[in-house]
Amino acid sequence: MLPTIETERLRLRQLDVTDAERLFTIFSDPNVLRYYGMEPHTSIVETQQMLAGMLEGIESGAVMRWGIVTKESSDLIGTIGFHNRAPRHRRAEVGYEIHPNYWRHGYATEALQAALSYAAQTGEMERVGAIVFTENVASQQMLEKNGFSREGTLRHYMRQGDRAHDVHVYGYTTNKDHADA
Repeated sequence: MLPTIETERLRLRQLDVTDAERLFTIFSDPNVLRYYGMEPHTSIVETQQMLAGMLEGIESGAVMRWGIVTKESSDLIGTIGFHNRAPRHRRAEVGYEIHPNYWRHGYATEALQAALSYAAQTGEMERVGAIVFTENVASQQMLEKNGFSREGTLRHYMRQGDRAHDVHVYGYTTNKDHADA
């Protein structure tokens, strides 16, 4: 079970099977998944299966994924969390998505800062990586604004539709004493 994290405008809370319907509105939107490396869901069953996998990963400790909820309306507007965790090496990758109705309001930044603070406070992660399609300029700018550094480019790293995509690799260190080490 993940702890609830409060920010000024958001609550990052444990996901639940009852979130499937709202998550379907997010994961079925081609705009949300344009740079995600997966195809939009065409049925709620796909979303239920994805959510079941997330919940199993959370329970086993392989994944940390919170639902992002606005305090104002209690609407689930997306998710954020850490996957590809390597606890022995104190590293993971961050992933997030927000429903388009909530884009350009700073919610992704606020959720990212809260998740990174949690990672730093617990000491579970010293390095957080991010994989971003080279075309996804908005996500790159948000990561850079929040202390991530572009470390390189991986060619033909992810497939979406019928096409291979290049991605940028970003890194963030929670221990700023060793940021340049």
